[in-house]
Amino acid sequence: MRKFLNKTGPWLYIFPALLIIILFRFIPIIGSFIISFFEWTISGPGDFIGLANYKRLLTDMEFWKSMLNTFYLVIFVVPMTIVFSLLFAVLLNQIKALRSFFRTVYFIPFVTSLVSLSIIWKIIFNQQTGLANSFLKFLGFEPLKWLAESKGIFYLMLEPFGIELPGWAGGPSLALFAIIIVTVWRSIGYNVVIYLAGLQNISKSYYEAAEIDGASKVRQFFKLTLPLISPTTYYVLMMTTITTFQVFSQVYLMTGPPIGGPDGTTKVIVYYIYEKGFDLQDLSYASAIALVLFFIILSLTMLQKHFEKKHVHY
Repeated sequence: MRKFLNKTGPWLYIFPALLIIILFRFIPIIGSFIISFFEWTISGPGDFIGLANYKRLLTDMEFWKSMLNTFYLVIFVVPMTIVFSLLFAVLLNQIKALRSFFRTVYFIPFVTSLVSLSIIWKIIFNQQTGLANSFLKFLGFEPLKWLAESKGIFYLMLEPFGIELPGWAGGPSLALFAIIIVTVWRSIGYNVVIYLAGLQNISKSYYEAAEIDGASKVRQFFKLTLPLISPTTYYVLMMTTITTFQVFSQVYLMTGPPIGGPDGTTKVIVYYIYEKGFDLQDLSYASAIALVLFFIILSLTMLQKHFEKKHVHY
């Protein structure tokens, strides 16, 4: 009896969490995979169509545009989040007094409702009365359209010099860059706390030995701090990449329906899935897109896992 309890006891502890994962993760993924092979609408299943939805993806320019917008989002958000989070964590780690207070201040945006934050930032980026344009006017710059601008940020920066870039080289639109700012701002709080925990786990003896050897603060940071917090950086990189691919709320609330921002330049892949699945009720095609997104995230996670073996030091 005791041997039986020793074997089954751990499973009983994890059973509630395992049941939730199976019901709300695995079964929906399998269901989405099955639906993608049928003509499935909100009213129910239709005829079996095989790979027709996946073939349709290859010629769907709106899908590829939403993927490009998503990759713009990931390419900007992930590095900016890591750099700023680490910078603030290092500065916060130097503070002895009020450290808990500042840590709470940084963390508040992450636990605040994303709906409320999106509405506030939409007001900030308002073209006529927003705080962002008021600040630009104070500095002597021309106000920007922000959430209504479809031109790429690189195009806007080089346009005054007479340099015109083609559409693909113009970068993310200013409207999408506003979404990037909000996403980075909200993500920093959580990652600062994670980085701060990693920094505080580094033994002071390493820095004392480095100072005896005459290493400068900058050299200590690159030769000691960065390698020793590489597991934390790997975690932040992986989680930020996954969550950025799933961005939806700020896009929907700040640039909203029906087209996902000016000329569709903020229509990211999850917004496109929502549009196809709920607005147009084409559940089978939305499921096919969701499966493609799943395998993209899975592939990137496995790629990061491969690099983790070479560059992460435990």
